Amino acid sequence: MIVTVVRFQLPEPVSLDEARSQFGANASAYLDVPGLLFKAYLRGDDGSTAGGVYWWADRASANAKFNDGWLAGVTKKYGAPPTIEFFDAPVVVDAVQQVIRTEPPLND
Repeated sequence: MIVTVVRFQLPEPVSLDEARSQFGANASAYLDVPGLLFKAYLRGDDGSTAGGVYWWADRASANAKFNDGWLAGVTKKYGAPPTIEFFDAPVVVDAVQQVIRTEPPLND
């Protein structure tokens, strides 16, 4: 399993309510991304940084999403390329389902 952390500077700071509205407007686009198990949108305390934390079944799925087209679109939208960090996630604690995961969930 893979976790990616994506961050980018916003051209102008946004409030928490603005972030919730903006992120919520496109959140459904992530419901059917192959290999994506979880996404949380992020907003820094001062509203000038935003991004996301993604939990992937595998690295190939993450690479497929974070392709050149995605990068170009995010860079155009926010005026600068994001930083993307990849991490192996050998163990995931799923507190909602009360499960310790060492493999991606299969249609829980």
